[in-house]
Amino acid sequence: MEERSEDLEIKRKRLLFRSKHRGTKEMDILLGGFYEENMHGFREEELAEFEHILELPDDDLYAWSVGRQLVPEGLVSPVLEAFIGFVYQRGRGSSH
Repeated sequence: MEERSEDLEIKRKRLLFRSKHRGTKEMDILLGGFYEENMHGFREEELAEFEHILELPDDDLYAWSVGRQLVPEGLVSPVLEAFIGFVYQRGRGSSH
């Protein structure tokens, strides 16, 4: 069991690096900030979901997160919805 915990911790750290080194500064900040805030609460399934999100193009993630486009039905997931909510809340907080 301890080895499995270490494996999950390594995965969490790897995903943190990937989420902060996307290619566009906006997504580095948004996705990296979201993940850093939530990574320790994510269960294994949520980590897998987040890893899938990291495979999606920055342009699409940004458009969905700021409400320019709807997330295609087949890609909707609890973690992606949480990310979009995180961006929305962050946007509301910075405008006050």
